[in-house]
This record gives sequence, structure tokens and C-alpha cells, in this order.
Amino acid sequence: MNARVSRLVSRSGAALSKSKQSDSHRALSITVQFASSRRSVPSSQSFVKWANAAYARALGRRSLKGVSRELTIRIVGAAESRHLNRSWRSKDKPTNVLSFPAQDESFQHMPGSIPGPIPLGDLAICAPIVAREAREQGKPARAHWAHMVVHGVLHLVGYDHEDDADADRMEGEEIRILARLGFDNPYADAKR
Repeated sequence: MNARVSRLVSRSGAALSKSKQSDSHRALSITVQFASSRRSVPSSQSFVKWANAAYARALGRRSLKGVSRELTIRIVGAAESRHLNRSWRSKDKPTNVLSFPAQDESFQHMPGSIPGPIPLGDLAICAPIVAREAREQGKPARAHWAHMVVHGVLHLVGYDHEDDADADRMEGEEIRILARLGFDNPYADAKR
């Protein structure tokens, strides 16, 4: 996790799973942490697959080729999500996914810097919120989990939805990535 998030979260009892992507074209090292009940939560392998799909798509759109990156995906409960959301966004409620882009990376490229992957950032995904939203929206839970991972990774590589044009661009990418993964359009019945 990047420094600002790791100071906030408790590591006690968090199950860790790490998977490294060895393809030199899209070197993404992913750590998945389970700090919440794993009941009805997809496997680490699923999170890795979904994150790599979003990152690979971003490689075609952004200048990220040839850069080895690290990503942490932390599955949290409502209390931790609420704490992070309140601390970083001043919103006193849990939310489905929070994206924490890595800090300025310019120091990584200085002579004498330690070689290795450059942090991409961290995702905190709230298990009970994702489950509730999937039920309320009548979506398969697995599809909603995949959407949250793809959405979060796109935020980490610079996508946003602050205005309608940016939202349309980001949603279009999400729809394409999820379709390649075998999931339906997550916005088909949604209203903005």
C-alpha cells in the first residue's frame, strides 16, 4: 500500500495473497488483502485477472508501456471504508471503491534510486457495499465486483467522471473492458 493509506489501515488479521504478472509488456504486480469477511468475495485470482484487463487496456490508451507497476487491492468492511472515505474525501459513510493513486514518482527515476516496480496505487473495495449494490441493482455479484476493480484501476491511470464528457469516456472504457471479460454493460439500466 502506498504510505498515506498504509498509515490508516490496520494490518491485523488481513489475509494476503500476491500475484505477479510476468508479461514484460504489462508488468503489474498485484497484492490482494482481505481485511473483511471473505464470504461471497471473489478469489484473489479473479481480482488479478480483472485488474490486469483494465491495466492492459489503459496501456493502449496511455504512455505506461514498459513500466513495471505495483497495485494493492484491499477488501475492507464498512467501518474501514467509512474511515478512509471520511479521512480522504470528507464523506462520513462507507463507499464501494476508493482509489488512491501513488504519490509523485519522479524520485523513482533519479540516478541511484532503488530499481523495481513503481507503485500505481491502492484500491479499497468495501465488501458489504458491493454486495448490497449488486442486490439492489439486480446484478450478479461477480459482475459488480469486476466493475469495481476495473473502475478503480481506471481511476489510478487517470480516468475520472467529474463532468459528463469524462464520465462518458470512462464508462465507455469500463463497458469495453468488462465485455472482454464476459460481463454485461454495468450501466445498461443505470441512470446517472
